[in-house]
Amino acid sequence: MKRVTVRRGMPSVQLTRKEFEARFRDRFFDPAFVAAESALQKIIDLAWEGYDEYRKNPRTRIGGKQFADPKAELPVEWLATRRAIQAAERRQRNRKSPSRILLVNGSSRSDQSCPGEMSKTFRLVSIAKRIIERQRNFEVEVLDLSRLTSEYGRQIHPCKACVSTAQPLCHWPCSCYPNFAMGQVSDWMSEIYPMWVAAHGVMILCPVNWYQVPSSLKLMIDRLVCADGGNPDPTTTGGKDPKLAKELEMKGWAYPRHLAGRVFSVIVHGDAAGVENLRRMLADWLTDIGLIPAGRKAQLDAYVGYYEPYATSHEDLDADADFQKEVANAARALVEAVKLRRRGKLPQPDEGLRAVRPK
Repeated sequence: MKRVTVRRGMPSVQLTRKEFEARFRDRFFDPAFVAAESALQKIIDLAWEGYDEYRKNPRTRIGGKQFADPKAELPVEWLATRRAIQAAERRQRNRKSPSRILLVNGSSRSDQSCPGEMSKTFRLVSIAKRIIERQRNFEVEVLDLSRLTSEYGRQIHPCKACVSTAQPLCHWPCSCYPNFAMGQVSDWMSEIYPMWVAAHGVMILCPVNWYQVPSSLKLMIDRLVCADGGNPDPTTTGGKDPKLAKELEMKGWAYPRHLAGRVFSVIVHGDAAGVENLRRMLADWLTDIGLIPAGRKAQLDAYVGYYEPYATSHEDLDADADFQKEVANAARALVEAVKLRRRGKLPQPDEGLRAVRPK
């Protein structure tokens, strides 16, 4: 086995007490908080202590015999997310459970925030939802990522790229958050992971934003990296010990694919450029993590109001009845693929083959 090293050399990001307090107070800029100054100062003092001592996960408990180190202390919030994922997995594998499809609204636009108008993507999600709800023994769940821009406290923290240090350092589910010392809390991914696990089929719908997915969707995609090769046992890496993780990977890593076998559909729309490339990138990503395409009609890219004014884009969608019908057909194709998959009639020829160079 090759000798592993951990490379370090980036400048410190540790804040001074003064810098920390200034940033902490930014959230209490409203003059209404002046009346609570003494209480606020006490909270700042406690928060500084947690930051300075780096109490990332102040509440832990022993994981037990299900982990490689049964006496290791694990964060209670990570254990709770893990239990939710396990419950979702049991439900997804239960042959008697209804088929479940996850619809992902990948647009950040909402009439509940600054744009003042719903997105066209949300309307397309609604079309797909109606089609799926009509199916017998099917359930549909909508993951509306526009809530990141419109709902108080709703957030997805960015991926820290642990996997680039060593695959086993990327835990399933992600253990990077919450980080109470850094104030990185209320991470929506703890709810999103079980949504993906519970699904038999996934449909992602999104617009093109500068030739790419909207930032809200990209945050979720990056944080799903742990679903493809992620380590389900943080005790094997001593929590976040990069050297242990490197050594574990070099011994040979199994790269477990935690979402493999589900089927997918992708709908991309735009008004000037980029739809075909983005549809391909999303389909490639989903295929790479082990999901199965639901057929040609389930992968769709189209322009709505090509080079027309933004102000009339909803009217352009109103007029494009064919595109709306194509979205409905994509939902139908996904439903049929889920039915076939659950009956064991949608086999993948390469399912039994081990990847020569997994990554």
